[in-house]
Amino acid sequence: MKIVSFFAVSAFLFLFPSTSAQTCRTTCGNQPLRYPFGSGPGCGDPRFQGHVKCDEALQKLTLTTHTGCYPVTSIDYAAQVMYISDPTMSTCACSQDSRGFGLDWDAPFSIHENTIFALLDCSTSTSPIYSSTTPGNSSSSSPLCDAKGTSICSFLYSCHAISMMNQQVSTCCVYAPVDLGPAYEMDLGKLKCGSYSGFYSFDGQEVDPDQWKYGIALKYRFNVYNEYPSSCAECERSGGACGYARPLDTFVCNCPGSGLNTTSGCSFGASWSEAPGHVLAPRTGTWALLLSVVSILSLVMIRAP
Repeated sequence: MKIVSFFAVSAFLFLFPSTSAQTCRTTCGNQPLRYPFGSGPGCGDPRFQGHVKCDEALQKLTLTTHTGCYPVTSIDYAAQVMYISDPTMSTCACSQDSRGFGLDWDAPFSIHENTIFALLDCSTSTSPIYSSTTPGNSSSSSPLCDAKGTSICSFLYSCHAISMMNQQVSTCCVYAPVDLGPAYEMDLGKLKCGSYSGFYSFDGQEVDPDQWKYGIALKYRFNVYNEYPSSCAECERSGGACGYARPLDTFVCNCPGSGLNTTSGCSFGASWSEAPGHVLAPRTGTWALLLSVVSILSLVMIRAP
């Protein structure tokens, strides 16, 4: 009888394997985390996980591209815009050399139309931004600089830090995101420019560059139809964090504290996931029931003759 009871308990436990220890957090430092962003592997949307990560040591959200690492300053979830800063960018507070900025080809972002780039310390004789060949007409050329951006350059060059470059305003070029091409690549080496400045808002102070919002605004979409996943919305309403299970990247709802994964929300009665290779746990109430059954079976095993 003891042997039968032992195998009964073993079989029962086998049917309910241990859960993943990964717990998806809803914050990274003081930055709230919501779908499609996540605190680590298995959290958020897998398309974003390789590009935006939470630095465990610094508790800072960071965007990584082939041109560098960029701290995430804030996320406007309603507008679906992520704001980043570039430590090598020149502002009124500091001017320095920079290699530029670029997004990876598979990054689920595009540069927001409100972002304005001003290329600084450019060679007026060799930089292609002043004389770019017109598509379909190799004998014709036109500048890529926005003529209406001259005043922006004048204001920037009035900053003490940028004025230390000792360059004329003509070496500045306001460069719109549309001019970056489909890859959103700004290679200052190829453009023959020494640095750049980027900002996404004048903050109502067009003539005072000290007050501008420096950084880069990036747009993102949830999917091809830009629809917020209903299963994720249900998960977040119940206090959970949206995630995914390998190897098929199937949706899971990671419940806070316990780290248990479900296929819906974090209230009692969740269903079990059928994702291959990643068995998900039921909610806390279900675990209490399972533990009770295990305790009863254990007593039967002990008392059996």
